[in-house]
Amino acid sequence: METKIKDQKNHNEAANKNIRGQLDNLIKTMSGHYSSDDLELVRLTFDFANDAHQGQLRASGDPYITHSIATALKLAEMNLDITTIIAGLLHDIPEDTSRTLKDLEKNFGPEVAKLVEGITKLGKIKYRGMERYAENLRKMFVAMSNDMRVILIKFADRLHNLKTLDALPVDKRLRIARETLEIYAPIADRLSMWKIKGELEDLSFKYVYPEDYAWIIKMLPQEYEAKEKALGKIKAVVAEQLEQHHIISSEISIQGRTKHLYSLYRKLLRPRINRDLSKVYDLIALRIIVPTVADCYAVLGIIHNLYRPLPGRIKDYIAQPKPNGYQSLHTSIFSDDGEIVEFQIRTDAMHEQAEYGIAAHWNYKENNGKLNAQGIKWLNELVEWQKQIKDNDQFLQTVKFDIFQNRIFVFTPHGDVIDLPEGATPLDFAYHVHSNLGNKCVGAKVNDQLVSLETQIKSGDIVEIITDKNRKNPNPDWLDLVKTSMAKSKIRNALNRNKK
Repeated sequence: METKIKDQKNHNEAANKNIRGQLDNLIKTMSGHYSSDDLELVRLTFDFANDAHQGQLRASGDPYITHSIATALKLAEMNLDITTIIAGLLHDIPEDTSRTLKDLEKNFGPEVAKLVEGITKLGKIKYRGMERYAENLRKMFVAMSNDMRVILIKFADRLHNLKTLDALPVDKRLRIARETLEIYAPIADRLSMWKIKGELEDLSFKYVYPEDYAWIIKMLPQEYEAKEKALGKIKAVVAEQLEQHHIISSEISIQGRTKHLYSLYRKLLRPRINRDLSKVYDLIALRIIVPTVADCYAVLGIIHNLYRPLPGRIKDYIAQPKPNGYQSLHTSIFSDDGEIVEFQIRTDAMHEQAEYGIAAHWNYKENNGKLNAQGIKWLNELVEWQKQIKDNDQFLQTVKFDIFQNRIFVFTPHGDVIDLPEGATPLDFAYHVHSNLGNKCVGAKVNDQLVSLETQIKSGDIVEIITDKNRKNPNPDWLDLVKTSMAKSKIRNALNRNKK
């Protein structure tokens, strides 16, 4: 009996030591970015949460509070505001403890309580197939439009849950992983949060497609090792040249695509590549991060002076950013060994935007949790559309196409970039630019060639809309041609006005 008590005591001491170590890691991560008052508030919040979750264990056997700390840590790594981090520590309390939202409001204020309430509601959204929870999806998008921090906390919560999926029954693992791949990862993508998207996908991949995951894991190390060795030489040469030109780089790193296994898997499935890893040129890329935009272009010149660039593979997303705000210079070159190597060149600010998207420039003191950025224009539009779309099946089609479909980037004749879902037509393009352009449309050119209005446009296309100034209303048949909710909504509005 004494031995059992002693073993339990040792186990408890080890668990408490582990918890304190995780808390220390959270405080260390926050140091330098947050005030001493913020750090003290985190400690006090931890004490509250630890007391509330006392005695609770996760399916993995770990104390429940470890999940709360891991969620807060991820939010701190994204440099989110202190209110969001506090809400991350408290996010499971109303659902899993005897403490209530009123207790949270009393101790931490209404803003924290509101965020936790939003997370609690999202927690009730379970994936049972898209058709069975349209109403829950509606609630999710409304919650996001009210305060985007709710979905950011959900991402952090989900990332840690995915890391401990092995402790759950097989059917529950599959449900959570599939929900992540089909719902949360695409939302992270639309918010330009590629680091989070990549992590969500990779952690889910092995549960949803175990055989394909095993295949990639088996074949990747040899290719990766060979390419990494070749890039090591190129890295040394480029670093020396940057030093000679007095360009200071905060990072010249070899970025392996092994961090994004699911993205690589989907690329390998393309017919052109047909599972041939040698045709994936950006399996490993060299990323160079420099202080200024001028340095970016200087580095590009240095690289092209050293190595022959691949025709058609130089992309300037600094002068012409993607609609979601992504900026970087991309170029692919032939190395001395004949290897094709991709370079990405950007500033620290561009890198932060590329990694964390909408979370990279968050300022709640000004916005109170709302952003008017172009990056979430689609979300506000979706919330408006869903008020008009009463039928759940129709709403789900909207969501599947407008939110979860792959994106393409096409150009106006003046060089402006338009972001559309894959499968969009010239009419979708026209209505995206302006209602009048769509209503007066009589034809379209894609890359200077006349095309039908039902043609599917592709990334990189230059689309020109031919109009008739005397035309005032769209053709009702266009409702069957367009794919996006925006176009359908604008066509219906114009037709209804004409009836009146």
